Amino acid sequence: MTVDRDQVLRTAAALLTRKATATMDEVARAAGIGRATLHRHFAGREALVRALEELGIRELEGALDAARLEEGAASDALRRLVAEVEPVAGLLAFLVTENQLFEGEQQNEGWARIDARVSALFRRGQEQGEFRIDLTPAWLTEALYGLIGAGAWAVQDGRVATKDFQYMIAELLLGGVRRSVEK
Repeated sequence: MTVDRDQVLRTAAALLTRKATATMDEVARAAGIGRATLHRHFAGREALVRALEELGIRELEGALDAARLEEGAASDALRRLVAEVEPVAGLLAFLVTENQLFEGEQQNEGWARIDARVSALFRRGQEQGEFRIDLTPAWLTEALYGLIGAGAWAVQDGRVATKDFQYMIAELLLGGVRRSVEK
């Protein structure tokens, strides 16, 4: 039987976004494979998390591309970004809470590329006078990640309706990031 590695990763991501403490046995069961098969593809939890991180980076870079961050008003681009990230928000929430992520150059390079692109969006909004300048683009990027993660958990736990995910994140962040004209 041929195992579709990407399908196993997507199944693991779905499980781990619901239950971050799931064991490798639980991941194997969810994927419909034996533990030995899972271990042939991923030597342990750390290897599985690394593979999930690679998947997450690919998915996030795809979302960034689809959001066309360089087009139009920065606030519109931010709304598009939240919409494009929504399908992988649970995986993002899992990855940012997994403390093993910050080891290894390859993963850090992927996150650095993502951070640079998101920060550039906030910087563009600041330079065009749309966003306030007293909050750094790096902080706004982290705030966005935090809101996406919190939104994913809230939807998953049934505290927030899925249909409200995009609106609540974009409006809360934009409400705090918009530059106000002082009188």
